[in-house]
Amino acid sequence: MKTFITNCLLIICSLCAAAQPTQHLLSDTLLREQKENVITASTIIQVENLGEDINTIHPEMRPTISADGNLLFFIRQNDPANIQYATVPNSQDIWYSTRDSLGKWSKAKHLSAKVNASQYNAVYWISPDLNTILLKGAFIDGQYLGMGVSMIKKRKDNSWTNAEMLKIRKLEKFSTTPQFGASMGHNGKVLLFYMTDKKGSFDNDIYVSFLEGNDIWTAPKSLGKKINLPDYNEMSPFIAADGVTLYFASDRPGGIGEMDIWMSKRLDDSWTKWSDPVNVGKPINTEGSEAFFTLDAGGEYAYLTSSDGAFGASDIVRVKLLEKVMPNPVVLVTGNVYNEKTKEPLSASLVYETLPDGTQVGTGVSSPVDGSFKIVLPYDKNYSIRAAADKFFAISENLNLDSLIKAGYKVIHKDLYLAPIEIGQIFRLNNVFFDFDKYSLRPESFVELDRVVNFLNEYPNIEIEMSAHTDSKGADEYNMVLSDNRARSVMEYILSKGIAASRIVSHGYGETKPVAPNANPDGSDNPDGRQLNRRVEFKILKN
Repeated sequence: MKTFITNCLLIICSLCAAAQPTQHLLSDTLLREQKENVITASTIIQVENLGEDINTIHPEMRPTISADGNLLFFIRQNDPANIQYATVPNSQDIWYSTRDSLGKWSKAKHLSAKVNASQYNAVYWISPDLNTILLKGAFIDGQYLGMGVSMIKKRKDNSWTNAEMLKIRKLEKFSTTPQFGASMGHNGKVLLFYMTDKKGSFDNDIYVSFLEGNDIWTAPKSLGKKINLPDYNEMSPFIAADGVTLYFASDRPGGIGEMDIWMSKRLDDSWTKWSDPVNVGKPINTEGSEAFFTLDAGGEYAYLTSSDGAFGASDIVRVKLLEKVMPNPVVLVTGNVYNEKTKEPLSASLVYETLPDGTQVGTGVSSPVDGSFKIVLPYDKNYSIRAAADKFFAISENLNLDSLIKAGYKVIHKDLYLAPIEIGQIFRLNNVFFDFDKYSLRPESFVELDRVVNFLNEYPNIEIEMSAHTDSKGADEYNMVLSDNRARSVMEYILSKGIAASRIVSHGYGETKPVAPNANPDGSDNPDGRQLNRRVEFKILKN
């Protein structure tokens, strides 16, 4: 086994072929050995080979699974279909498979030469919306340059753009590293690397880099002494969908084999303070070497490379995690972006922020084909989510996850709308909040209203009417006064930010303009309809 892994290191300058068990059930002897890891004789952990539609007589390595668990990328080595098979010994190309609603994986397909453009290719990350891929290697306009990482994005015709390298400050400091690899957080704002600044050394450390803006990333910094032990090799980092739980490979003391998978929790936003790393145990770790651990957003199954009982030199397998080494549960938000007026799907950039502070915690993009998107959100936060496109105003949505009990992984569907900027168009402000029966603005409203201020500054000729509406509960006159006061509160906030009073008027409409029934046909209360009717909007009067 050690010889097998050493050969792979020489071939790809990275530990891509790792030895995992593919036996279907743990033996009684192995179960007894794992009692110290809280595994009892009644606990049977199954290791699943993903089957011959993915695995072949050729080595399959380095899996990368999508957030929804239905798209798998991996490396296949030395396949005659590989782009440079005839000219490069042990060439490695990217292949992929999709999983249907019954859990069956499709026959693996080979990605095009545009993606498989170097000798040794790999996918480091796929965005939750499936529209952006992080690739091994530095490219400019699709031409391979050397060490680094690059992005490709999906076009409207389902093809991919040319690969373009990420601009990472001071990455050249690590240009002599014999091993290099990366991964990315689901929010698209955090990059993790394994590499070394010691010439010729295979003792890697793990580093983090953050998106600064304007496509520039910060200089990599070490994750600190708890993760990076002196004189040991830490590599193949993977940050789970919760943005907190880190998995990585290390040959540190206390392992089962040559290289094991370990887990640690991030304790603050410095990315240098971590909980004591915990070995994830058998059957993931064996007496051999493990690396390149990946999870979907559900955090239940790990996808790994295995050479034990494989169809060829190594196969892709998955194994269910023990609860003690699972990440924190998250929410996968799916939906589509539509033109609010025509209801046609739109390709748009996505932004999600926490309220009330307005901190941007992630970005994404909707599909150019059907406007679909997927984003991953940790619990314990109140989020504003919106799409953005030229000549449209985003109708943001609110998703309050700090009020939900962590019942485990959830999938929530929420569509987003973009309204065209034209006279008469109405824009709903879903993230403006008042206390019950009051008209003073709550602080979490300011992020939404600041967007309106920015909009009015961007279009200085536009004049608007700000309106507020209620449901049908309460007296007509009371609802009219309440809505009028709420509309006035919003207008006064916008005026306080320097917008001229001549450009905005306010009006309360009470319950006179419902957009949904307040009651069901049988006369019972319709809470969803009432919620839609309680709203703040603005309309363009002049452009």
